[in-house]
This record gives sequence, C-alpha cells and structure tokens, in this order.
Amino acid sequence: QANKEDKCTGHFWEGRFKSQALLDEGALLACMAYVDLNPVRAGIAPTPEQSSFTSIQLRIKAAIIGEQPTTLLPFTGNEQQAKTSGIRFSLKDYLTLVDETGRVIRADKRGAIETKTANILSRLHISDESWLKLTTNFEGIFTGAVGTAEHLCEFTEHVGLKRAHGKANAQACLNSA
Repeated sequence: QANKEDKCTGHFWEGRFKSQALLDEGALLACMAYVDLNPVRAGIAPTPEQSSFTSIQLRIKAAIIGEQPTTLLPFTGNEQQAKTSGIRFSLKDYLTLVDETGRVIRADKRGAIETKTANILSRLHISDESWLKLTTNFEGIFTGAVGTAEHLCEFTEHVGLKRAHGKANAQACLNSA
C-alpha cells in the first residue's frame, strides 16, 4: 500500500532514506549539527539540550558527570593537538556552534532558538571557566555524587548521609553562571 501511495515499486524503504558519505570533519560536524537541531527546527524542543533522543542531549548529560558516551565518537579537543581517534574539536566549541546555528531563523522551518535565549552554558548555569575546569579535571573536582549544590543536598538526604561531599565544588562549578 505504501508503494502504491508513493507511486514506486520495489523494497519498502527504497528511495525513502539515503546514505551519504561524510568525507571530512567539516561534513561530520555539519551533519551532526543538522541532526541535533532537527527537534528545534521542527518546533518540538525550544533548545538542543531539551530535545529528547539526540546525541547533543546525551553528550551534555554525560559531560556534566564527567563521562563520555560510549556510543558516540568523542571530541578530543584542539584540532592542532589531537592525535587520537575522535572529533578534533572541543565539545564546548561544538555546543557553541549548534547554539549559534540554532538561532538562525529559517522561513521554511517552524522553530529556532529564540534570540533572547541565553547561550547554552548560561542555560546550563555553568560559566566558561567552570566548563573548562569540569571538562579537564572532573575527577579532581568531584569524588562522589555530582550535581548542583541543591541536587547534592537532595541526594545526601535521600541516601541518609550527614554531609553533602563536594558541595563547595558544585557551587563553584555547576552554579556558576
């Protein structure tokens, strides 16, 4: 029936999805940003970090707790210094790229990040300096549970601890914007 509606013959998926070779990092970053911004452009989510089932949301959640999603190619940092397998740019640069790209209003799309919306690190309540600390010395900053000071206090109460370990670092790094 679907083939009849689309006036085509053959396999069901024929002509519906295409595979494209991404030959360099520019192509990869453009494709990643395109996919990560689809929910924003469609008007489904107001910001990339609020878009469900996207790699950008997964990367942000993992980065906040000092992890790298095992299912995604890592950002390895400075394009001149990176010698390891991964995307030779920083996650912060990618977040900025997606954030700024998502603010461009397109007549053919329903949504965009509103111009009055703060930048992505501000929305996450993390200063540039704190983001750098978090992504370069995470294990040195946190030794137990990780989250905002408020979430640490809730966690401490929930598990029956007397003191919220790492609260000062949480206030300095995760409540810094």
